[in-house]
Amino acid sequence: MAAVTSNSTQNASAISGLGRALVQNGRLRAEQADSIAKAALAANAPFIDQLIASQVLSPRELATMAAQIFGLPLLDLGAFDPALMQAEIIDKKLTHSLRVIGLHKRGNKLTVAISDPTNFQAIDQVKFQTQMLVEPVVVEHDKLVALTEKLGQSAEAALNDLAADDLNLEFEDADAAATAESNTEIDDAPVVRFLQKVLMDAINDGASDIHFEPYEKFYRIRFRVDGILREIAQPPIAIKDKLSSRIKVISRLDISEKRVPQDGRMKLVLSKARAIDFRVSTLPTLFGEKIVMRILDPSQAKLGIDALGYEPEQKETLLAAIQRPYGMVLVTGPTGSGKTVSLYTCLNILNQPGINISTAEDPAEIQLAGVNQVNVNDKAGLTFAAALKSFLRQDPDIIMVGEIRDLETADISIKAAQTGHMVFSTLHTNDAPTTLTRLMNMGVPAFNIASSVILITAQRLARRLCTCKEPASMPDSALLEAGYTEDDLDGTWQPFKPVGCERCKGSGYKGRVGIYQIMPITEEMQRIILEGGNALQIAAQAKAEGVADLRRSGLVKVKQGATSLEEVVAVTNQ
Repeated sequence: MAAVTSNSTQNASAISGLGRALVQNGRLRAEQADSIAKAALAANAPFIDQLIASQVLSPRELATMAAQIFGLPLLDLGAFDPALMQAEIIDKKLTHSLRVIGLHKRGNKLTVAISDPTNFQAIDQVKFQTQMLVEPVVVEHDKLVALTEKLGQSAEAALNDLAADDLNLEFEDADAAATAESNTEIDDAPVVRFLQKVLMDAINDGASDIHFEPYEKFYRIRFRVDGILREIAQPPIAIKDKLSSRIKVISRLDISEKRVPQDGRMKLVLSKARAIDFRVSTLPTLFGEKIVMRILDPSQAKLGIDALGYEPEQKETLLAAIQRPYGMVLVTGPTGSGKTVSLYTCLNILNQPGINISTAEDPAEIQLAGVNQVNVNDKAGLTFAAALKSFLRQDPDIIMVGEIRDLETADISIKAAQTGHMVFSTLHTNDAPTTLTRLMNMGVPAFNIASSVILITAQRLARRLCTCKEPASMPDSALLEAGYTEDDLDGTWQPFKPVGCERCKGSGYKGRVGIYQIMPITEEMQRIILEGGNALQIAAQAKAEGVADLRRSGLVKVKQGATSLEEVVAVTNQ
């Protein structure tokens, strides 16, 4: 018996590290440890990996035994929030190769997760790299391996997974693209492929904006589709600087300036017949530069007026107004309500060889051949007012002002409308009647407004129901409260509700439809304006003349099955 004991002790002495500790504490037989050690040596793998693979002990059993033997705390990694870990303190290569993860930092002490407490080399290397006191805790080996593999995965590998398609897109600005490729700081093929995939996905999904947003613990990309932001991807946070640099170089922005906002633009060439413009805006935030890219598709302005959602009588009124030889047509609504597309649709109708059209915008969002477009530049002194003054010396027939922001711009625009020019512009107001009082509040004389403005259109964009829509059961009281009359509830129509399918990605909506208030300025309205009337009086007169307000126009879209009642109430809740 003594000989057997002596032999077991001798075998245990030949086994080092974790295996020896387990044998000495009676948790593993010497023969088992010896066999596992030889197999590990043959496979060129750590002892602990071979021990788990042999299924002699489960990861949970091994972690419990190791904690008891070495007197260390036992922690369940599955219950630990990865966002709270201090994993970035330890170099990723060390994390992956040594199987250690930084969990918590307090002062000069770093709590480190390990599965093999006898791996003193790993602990010493972490101490040397971090220059901190290391306090190890024991965790289950399988969970530790899975987490270190994830953390140790390179940004390149993660991006290759995200950008699986091998795209080869061209940017119109060849010089900027070449600069981006040759710049060693951002010459990273996975980043290039990933950005191209994001741009193509945004275009294919019908997104209007792409948001690149850096935060302390993660980096996310969101698309605005049909007016709603939704998260698309969370690429590795390590690529945020390379990605922003790539975008900035192609957009001809200052790659070294990260302290102030910058604005630029770029063009993506999809084919000989189609190119997409992107308006790029950068903004310094706490954890890096947020970049928003507005997608400007010139084909939107060429869809035709029928695609915008005007009712037949609204379309007829608008077309009659824009065909007049002079006067002012104003389009109002909040940001993102489709004012630019409406204006360019009108300009596209009027864009004929015998017509001289000039526009001043900040910046020009849609490029239209045959139209003289000017980007205002306040720093250089090229304001809306300065551009307008120049236009009047350029023999114009039609002038488009991106936005009336001040009295000077309003005054010049109105004088242009009074002297034989058709003027288009936008204002940010809630509805058509308040636009007139807004001009008066700016300081424009009432008689100038009455003699120049011929039509005002207010608009909103409501999400269009997908083909998966279903009939909705609604009580008459709810419909009456929304704005329908008793005559409307005649049983000849049915409201619909969103459902969700693969085509609309579960939202129940696909695309958007315009809701409009088309208000021509009649003689009676001119009288109210000249008498200093307010928006309520103008709105009452418009209603008496049969002008449908935004809510009423939206309710018509619900009757047609184009959108839901909830959507109309949300976008016209004034």
